[in-house]
Amino acid sequence: MPIMEVRDLVKDYGKTRALNGISLSLEAGEVYGFIGPNGAGKTTTIRVLLGILKATGGSASIFGKDSWRDAVEIHKRVSYVPGDVNLWPNLTGGEVVDLFVRLRGSGDKSRREELIGRFDFDPSKKCNTYSKGNRQKVALVAAFSSDADLYILDEPTSGLDPLMGKVFQECVLEVKKAGKSVFLSSHILSEVEQLCDKISIIRRGEITETGTLQELRHLTRTRVAIEAERALPDLASLPFVHNLSAGGQAAGNGALFQVDTKELGKVMELVAPCGITKLECSPPSLEELFMSHYDAKAGV
Repeated sequence: MPIMEVRDLVKDYGKTRALNGISLSLEAGEVYGFIGPNGAGKTTTIRVLLGILKATGGSASIFGKDSWRDAVEIHKRVSYVPGDVNLWPNLTGGEVVDLFVRLRGSGDKSRREELIGRFDFDPSKKCNTYSKGNRQKVALVAAFSSDADLYILDEPTSGLDPLMGKVFQECVLEVKKAGKSVFLSSHILSEVEQLCDKISIIRRGEITETGTLQELRHLTRTRVAIEAERALPDLASLPFVHNLSAGGQAAGNGALFQVDTKELGKVMELVAPCGITKLECSPPSLEELFMSHYDAKAGV
């Protein structure tokens, strides 16, 4: 049974439809990436899952319980980090961390101290002196100090520098290794690529693709760099070859291009007789996948 399940979820704000029939499921021990630009519906989905918003239609459940009716019970087993953390201005960061951990009823003090050190965080300062990045650190330290079964993270590294982003990634992998589940909403594609077992792309309130990163590679093109002993055929005339440019030392004997992944074999058949001396093929990054997919959906 999935840890979290959404079926045909709809959320309307008056005449505006923010979510239009989205479905997804998260299994135990899985890190699930939920990607899309700002305004695509990521935060609205999370707020429905947490029982902060009531869905207009469809269903959302966590641990087999209804997200709206059973929100209090669900929250006992969930750690949540929003993308914009608001804190009590006159409390110190350490006091806020302790408060959050006590509210959950579980936590490891040694783990708290370890995380404070790893995130290079000063818990003695008042929250009204913290930058956005330090406010995020308060939420992250509190979340990962808690013994939760599910971590729901909505743009959690917003405001963090790359070094702290790396620490965050290590924390996610640690809870995954412990058998916990993570639902990660992000538009930082490298972050999702490093961490997630499965990905859903949301666009204008609708999930357009779901699968592992490997399964989604078909959405974009493979990069190819080739050099040969003899002149290459006219690759520019092929409809599945894109962004062709010269490459290599000898004119006409080298090329850099992108090819629709499913047609890669046809290109190799054409260039093999030319006496290949160098061949580099690299799979598309998640960023290329994402942008290619959005351009296709927009009709670009």
